[in-house]
Amino acid sequence: MATEPSHSPADDLLDGGLDVLHRKSLTILKRIRDSALDPETGQKRGPTFPISKAAKLVGRTSSAIREAERDGRLPARGRTASGHRVQYNLEELDNMREVFGTRPWRQPEDPAAVISVCNFKGGVGKSTIALHLAQHFAIQGYRVLFIDCDSQASSTMMFGYRPDVDLGEDDTLYGHFHNPELLGLKKIIRKTHFHGLDLIPANLRLYNLEYEIAGYLARTQSAAIIDLISDAIETVVDDYDVVIMDPPPALGMVSMAVLQAANAMVIPVPPSLVDFASTVSFIDMANTTMKQLEELGGRGRPAYNFIRLVGSRVDDSKSMHREILSMMRQVFGGSMSSSVMVTSAEIDNASSRMKTVFELEKPVTSHEVYNRCMKHLVEVCREVENDVLETWTSSRGGRRP
Repeated sequence: MATEPSHSPADDLLDGGLDVLHRKSLTILKRIRDSALDPETGQKRGPTFPISKAAKLVGRTSSAIREAERDGRLPARGRTASGHRVQYNLEELDNMREVFGTRPWRQPEDPAAVISVCNFKGGVGKSTIALHLAQHFAIQGYRVLFIDCDSQASSTMMFGYRPDVDLGEDDTLYGHFHNPELLGLKKIIRKTHFHGLDLIPANLRLYNLEYEIAGYLARTQSAAIIDLISDAIETVVDDYDVVIMDPPPALGMVSMAVLQAANAMVIPVPPSLVDFASTVSFIDMANTTMKQLEELGGRGRPAYNFIRLVGSRVDDSKSMHREILSMMRQVFGGSMSSSVMVTSAEIDNASSRMKTVFELEKPVTSHEVYNRCMKHLVEVCREVENDVLETWTSSRGGRRP
């Protein structure tokens, strides 16, 4: 008697093709996303801080906070079931800053920092740095806008979205540029689980902008279309201190529009010869392309207030990494960050939970690994923060230690 051939999962994929593979992938993404949500609210939850950390972030002592709570300037603090003081969220920290007069907002005469975190090579830690930078500024009390310009939308996913399920084309820059009068940039800005950090999300549809910008350039021979992101940001920039842009890992049309809109750049560079050579090519190609666009009648090359190169995915136990970092510091001089973003299991473990290291409530690996990773991340972010403060006349001399 003949037996029926066995049916394997691979046969299902062959039967249904990419459609089946896509549906199964979305199921996995939903599981990961749901595990990152607060079961009570169904939303992602922002970080909270004990009074000692809150005092440091606010710029006052723990005693000053307790006194303000006693005399009514701040709300009285509750206790947990175990008797511990309830921790403070970001909104409460900003309320403290308001009471104590320590909010770090820029003065109207100071320019908002519009930072592109860019490199046209993938896998260099671009989105990791962009996300932690944005969250760092929000934790410190700045008003932050994060613009995901990458159609892969990995940063958007970290804010709790399934980009191609939860978002339509009118929710991204793509929709705005097709209907700027109807939508307006403010209508696509979303609040996030991080108080003080707003988001313009992305999804796969954003990739169409690459072709549409290129087609416009070919038809009109005018570079005005490259100013589209810059023009959009100008309509909302007064509401923010810092704008972080995460462009695609390629020097395409959207990336060029991001570079045109920025007034500062952060370039992640892993300490390998391949990545170093790629970064040199990126800088050369970006400079050459900007010149060509200027010749086509564009707004002209932007004047960057600072360009900061950051060693990323660094393993300082490897002698080759140390040697190449030393070489990069000699070549790039003061533009090279003295701090580095290390390769860490804590970053990988946080990402697998759809979180950043700043969102972890406790170490995933060990306290030692977590503390080392956090130290390097904060140092990188503070160095960029100091670069921003140097561009604000009202803050000069007030650099962070």
